[in-house]
Amino acid sequence: MRTTVGVIGGGPAGLLLARLLHRAGIDCVVLESRTREYVEQRQRAGMLEQGTVDALREAGAADRLDAEGLVHHGIELRFAGERHRIDFPSLTGGRSVTIYAQTEIVKDLIALQLDQGPPLLFGAEALAVEKPDSERPVVRFRHEGRERTLTCDWVVGCDGSHGVARDAFPTATSRTYAHDYPYSWLGILADVPPSCEELVYARGERGFALHSMRSPAVSRLYLQVPNGTDPGDWPDERIWDELAARFAIDADWTLARGPITATSVTPMRSHVHEPMRHGRLLLAGDAAHIVPPTGAKGLNLAVSDVRVLARALTELHRTGSAQLLDRYSELCLARVWQATRFSYDMTRMLHAQPNGDVFDDRMQLARLRRITASRHAAAELAANYSGLPLTL
Repeated sequence: MRTTVGVIGGGPAGLLLARLLHRAGIDCVVLESRTREYVEQRQRAGMLEQGTVDALREAGAADRLDAEGLVHHGIELRFAGERHRIDFPSLTGGRSVTIYAQTEIVKDLIALQLDQGPPLLFGAEALAVEKPDSERPVVRFRHEGRERTLTCDWVVGCDGSHGVARDAFPTATSRTYAHDYPYSWLGILADVPPSCEELVYARGERGFALHSMRSPAVSRLYLQVPNGTDPGDWPDERIWDELAARFAIDADWTLARGPITATSVTPMRSHVHEPMRHGRLLLAGDAAHIVPPTGAKGLNLAVSDVRVLARALTELHRTGSAQLLDRYSELCLARVWQATRFSYDMTRMLHAQPNGDVFDDRMQLARLRRITASRHAAAELAANYSGLPLTL
């Protein structure tokens, strides 16, 4: 097979890139190792920055998003028996965020891809990226029981932290920066209307809790738990009791309970790979960086990568200029590190530290009180949470 851009990975980053390239008249092929059913059911993020919503509209993939997405104008912080709302529009010049599940984004993009092109191959397992520093890199992959090759002008690795694209970077010129957090999230999906209109971040002695949602009828909630936690040790009643205790604030608010349909445990970690380009191989999304979900940056960072990359490849295609493409890694990493810093700060501020002491506790409270008492500090949080403008 032969194409201009070979995309490894059929998650939101790879699918959105393919869609943007297709609309720019650039041919590409997407290789996804899993089945369509698996990809469309994979539970991930659900909070979209304004820039992510704009990118999906630009790609012609926002019809359901605009009809079903839940626009949120702020978040609530709970700590020390208090509740404080951070109003995004008044602090950011009008920006807001939208709740729309990543699974739905993937369904929308797959439907467009299969209907209008370019090619999307499910069950196509990428085995290696060969000759990435040549003018014709090759992706070797297995599909329908036989090994095949895809020769490209450019290869984009959107295949996550365990994919093959990053392995093709020379170790001598690559650096990895990582941090593991001493706790995980126990996450649930529940068939019950949300108990709040906006996300609630609760910090307390029992640990962190987050109340989110996927739709007006489906709630998404999280509990801080020790690393290595077995979801089987948390029956439904225990989960609801612990959530209710961590969200408890006053008599006028109660946590609605309902059937739990999915439970999982997610370790918390930060991971950044530098650079994001080697020759004609480029990384995007989780293949290049991972952040803890506290700041809701993972999906949005991936979309930011794709927006820069699509614009750079389009500029090369239309004008022959590689100026923006040559700056791809530099531009993306500047944003990645700011999002990594924000996610780290939010995580450290809101989670009970397993080996912390009274000093750590007071420092967390001091940070929270600074945010809730200072418009400047609140504006900094709101700007980062709702998404910093993309500048090229």
